[in-house]
Amino acid sequence: MYLYKAKLMYYKDMKVWIDQDLCTGDGLCEEICPDVFVGKDDGLFYVKEGDKIFSEEDGNVGGAQGLAVVPKGQEEAVIESAEECPGECIMIEPS
Repeated sequence: MYLYKAKLMYYKDMKVWIDQDLCTGDGLCEEICPDVFVGKDDGLFYVKEGDKIFSEEDGNVGGAQGLAVVPKGQEEAVIESAEECPGECIMIEPS
């Protein structure tokens, strides 16, 4: 839990992606941070950047290749989503 918060202090900009192989489909991420996470009809959750959803179904690269830039002011919510995720599938990286 504290690892993510420590990273926030060092990351000026953050990117995030979801490992769909680990996603349990609980939807806590979208509940906590709907500006960054979205559920799809397949029962899994994906990252988004504005209107662009990082999923192959939407014509975009998903998974580790589909890194979405975390909007300013959403960093704490993204970190909380990662901490609360039961599948531990939300990956945060420096930008």
